[in-house]
Amino acid sequence: MTAKATKYLDRIDSPADLRRLSADELAIYCAELREFIVREVSTNPGHLGSSLGAVELAVAIHYVYDTPKDRLVWDVGHQAYAHKIITGRRALFHTNRKLGGISGFPKMSESEYDAFGAGHSSTSISAALGLARALQSGAGERPRCVAVIGDGAMTGGLAFEGLNNAGADPGNDILVVLNDNRISIDPNVGALKEALLEISTSRHYNRFKNGTWRALKRLPRLRRVIQKVMGGAKSFFLHQSNLFESLNFRYFGPVDGHDVAGLVRALRDLRDLPGPKLLHVLTVKGKGYAPAELDQTEWHAPGRFDPETGVRLGAASSAGGTGKLKFQEIFGHTLVELAERDERIVGITPAMPTGCSMNLLMERMPERTYDVGIAEGHAVTFAAGLAAGGKVPFCNIYSSFMQRAVDNIIHDAALQRLPVVLCLDRAGLVGEDGATHHGAFDLALLRGVPNLTIVAPMDAAELRNAMYTAAQAKEGMWVIRYPRGGAFRADVLKEPLACVETGRGRILTERSVAEGASAVAEVAILSVGAIGAEAERAVETLAEEGTEVGHYDLRFVKPLDTDLLDRIAERGYRYLITVEDGVIAGGAGSAVLEYCSDRGYLSDGLRVVRLGLPDRFVEHGAVEQLRSLCGIDAVAIAERVRNLLR
Repeated sequence: MTAKATKYLDRIDSPADLRRLSADELAIYCAELREFIVREVSTNPGHLGSSLGAVELAVAIHYVYDTPKDRLVWDVGHQAYAHKIITGRRALFHTNRKLGGISGFPKMSESEYDAFGAGHSSTSISAALGLARALQSGAGERPRCVAVIGDGAMTGGLAFEGLNNAGADPGNDILVVLNDNRISIDPNVGALKEALLEISTSRHYNRFKNGTWRALKRLPRLRRVIQKVMGGAKSFFLHQSNLFESLNFRYFGPVDGHDVAGLVRALRDLRDLPGPKLLHVLTVKGKGYAPAELDQTEWHAPGRFDPETGVRLGAASSAGGTGKLKFQEIFGHTLVELAERDERIVGITPAMPTGCSMNLLMERMPERTYDVGIAEGHAVTFAAGLAAGGKVPFCNIYSSFMQRAVDNIIHDAALQRLPVVLCLDRAGLVGEDGATHHGAFDLALLRGVPNLTIVAPMDAAELRNAMYTAAQAKEGMWVIRYPRGGAFRADVLKEPLACVETGRGRILTERSVAEGASAVAEVAILSVGAIGAEAERAVETLAEEGTEVGHYDLRFVKPLDTDLLDRIAERGYRYLITVEDGVIAGGAGSAVLEYCSDRGYLSDGLRVVRLGLPDRFVEHGAVEQLRSLCGIDAVAIAERVRNLLR
């Protein structure tokens, strides 16, 4: 898509600039903004579909509301690219999601227009309510607070908690904009989807309500009387209560989310209306770019593509164009294989069937696959209930999102020794999505929980065998963590499955103890999970330099392989380097250090050096760049060994 001369785009660097346009000029600006997003994301990948669907919404809100004085909170943030461009980041947008560039999500430290950070789902209503209450006591005109939340994010329990709290007090002056496009990443599921569909298709009721409301704009007392009458009309037309009005929100809509002039009128009507209110906006994910509209799941975050033709570059093959399989695909195919062998096995995912490859089981055995929507805590407790009923649930949650279900893991699964298999996808550094999405904390959060088995497979074969072993566990929860990506040959799926001895690591390379051996290794590396591939490359590099290094795969973080640790200590290494793709504070390396200290190995001269993610939130960038910055790539590991031996 060749850049065209623009009439307004280059003139708008703030919402104040935007408000200088007439309402009639906004549609042209929206078209230019949409074209700019498509062109930029085609070469610098990001979340395209959601942002295209929210262009008019972002423009209308900033046009009507006095941001940044008025606070605008975005849920998740996938749809906030137009917001970022409007608020002074157009010139920096080419750095979006790149190391040192702007974040792909709203971020308070990045801009005063980002009233609250985003990245995880269903947070906006609670955050906006908190802002509204905090700003009520200020002098002068009270700032207004707007939360924009998608219909997918509305399925999250936190969203309902926010609605319940906000609706309890008519003094809570907050506008919730429900961006309803019928899809999150995969198509939405659940009863809420059907309720929204019934509301949005009840045109007689909505036409009657919206027309009456506008007609009575200058008669507020009569408006209140008519509002009560509308309750009866609602029951007549909808045959049931409107969920949001049941929670004491004044409901308006649905309105066309791509009619920017209509959105401006609706928002102006609601801006000065006190109390909790909700505007239901209907949008199309990928709006204005035909390929994204036709395949909304694939174009959620499509990677690089030709903006003119819509051809995705390198999309025909997996694992970065290599034609090999990712960890996610290994998981999906193995789950199908296990389910074919054992009718008790079921799959659960909180709205990520395509991302985690559970769609493979969903296509083969839909009756044994559950997409529970964006509800991670529910997913774990639901899995626990299935396990209590005799099923073998494989519950797949991205590591970063698992943080929302820690209590469910502890109280509902681990405490009751239920055989739930929790598969933590995207463990470790994930790259351009940054701090909100890195799977940094799972090992540190979970290793202290009783009745858990925690395994971090190093490669595809290890993942398959871990899943096979976990499926046969009689009691106790299994946690299997693995990263995003990978590049494994497809014929690994043909290899026979084998049980892994629980709590046993692997010897990959070991120092010789032959008497008189000339090359004596002084350093042992103990890696945890897939980051072991980086350690393996470091060992190979050092071997080429004539430095012998032992390499062990811990594999199980819980129970810890103490026999392996005893073996390492007994072989006379001076240094033991632990390497993990997780936070160093309280992680697997800490477990090793604790054991070595308790056994007295440290006083005997063994020094334990822990490598992992630092005690800070790691920002966004390519995985390779971030591993280097954190000192856990092959180059950094090898250099750490050299420094120890100098």
